[in-house]
Amino acid sequence: QVHLVESGGGSVQAGGSLRLSCTGSGYTIGVSCMGWFRQRPGKEREGVAQINSRSSATYADSVEGRFTISQDNAKNTLYLQMDSLKPEDTAMYYCAADPDKLYTCVSAARSYNYWGQGTQVTVSS
Repeated sequence: QVHLVESGGGSVQAGGSLRLSCTGSGYTIGVSCMGWFRQRPGKEREGVAQINSRSSATYADSVEGRFTISQDNAKNTLYLQMDSLKPEDTAMYYCAADPDKLYTCVSAARSYNYWGQGTQVTVSS
């Protein structure tokens, strides 16, 4: 039984930082592609960052240079460090796992099989 749980969301002023965490139960983080996604009301779920089994990462253009995805295999935890936050970063953030891909990750939400419940990030101006 796979269970992913996000934490670390909250409210912050523009320019601030947050670090999101995703802990796995019944799934080993680091053996396949993992991703962070976000969704705003009325909008499709957007891929924010992905990391493969070798910890090689890719980012959406909108967060490049501001967000950092990482994983700690020993702690079975996925992280998203968010710096220089902007109001447009406000969204529900989800972590997800794609067990079918090991090295070449994709940003499409439909490729991912397992999802967390989400954690809200609100950035005020």
